[in-house]
Amino acid sequence: MLRQDIAPSMHPAEDCPPVRWWISDGLIPYEEAVAEMERQVALIADGKADELVWLLEHPPLYTAGTSADAKDLVQPDRFPVFQTGRGGEYTYHGPGQRVAYVMLDLKRRRQDVRAYVAALEEVIIRTLDAMNVKGERREDRVGVWVRRPEKPTLPDGSMSEDKIAALGIRLRKWVSFHGLSLNVDPDLDHFGGIVPCGISAYGVTSLVNLGLPVMMADVDIRLREAFEEVFGQTVSVTSA
Repeated sequence: MLRQDIAPSMHPAEDCPPVRWWISDGLIPYEEAVAEMERQVALIADGKADELVWLLEHPPLYTAGTSADAKDLVQPDRFPVFQTGRGGEYTYHGPGQRVAYVMLDLKRRRQDVRAYVAALEEVIIRTLDAMNVKGERREDRVGVWVRRPEKPTLPDGSMSEDKIAALGIRLRKWVSFHGLSLNVDPDLDHFGGIVPCGISAYGVTSLVNLGLPVMMADVDIRLREAFEEVFGQTVSVTSA
């Protein structure tokens, strides 16, 4: 079954509490974020904390997933590079990019990794749709893509496409962590230090690059609405 054919709903059992929705201000160092994710995942897995979505921005950095190839790190001295346990290859994080770390107990939902990936993609696609951007998934590459008919065609004659959102996940005791990143208004030149996600044939774009001068707060509203449609109710928290 293709990911696009998987039913996107991953609502929890009826007796489950809402997902905590936490937005951090400022730039959060990557090491601090990982440490907090580890702490939260352990609490959720032990039934001592409710599920959590944590929205933040990082200072400029590169992360290497479990499938990262060293040759895809084109400029190793440009920004700090962090090894991470999530799936995938090299990605960039930095100001102007909304990172959402998603910590959900899939035992309360669906113990299906492909369905979870498809559901995260669906959240991004619905978020973009609310801003009149058509995001699409591709079965051979994880993430969300937009067609760029105004750009030159690819060598095989197909339409140019740019990546607007990346996914990288990890599960521990069926609790997810890491998550997604959506390019709102990052410095796209910063992606030049890596081959993003190991794919060199396509470019990278952002909402502002597509001509949408949106604020991060506006994106957060749309992202939360889309998340609730796919995953269920949330509740705002000011700390974890």
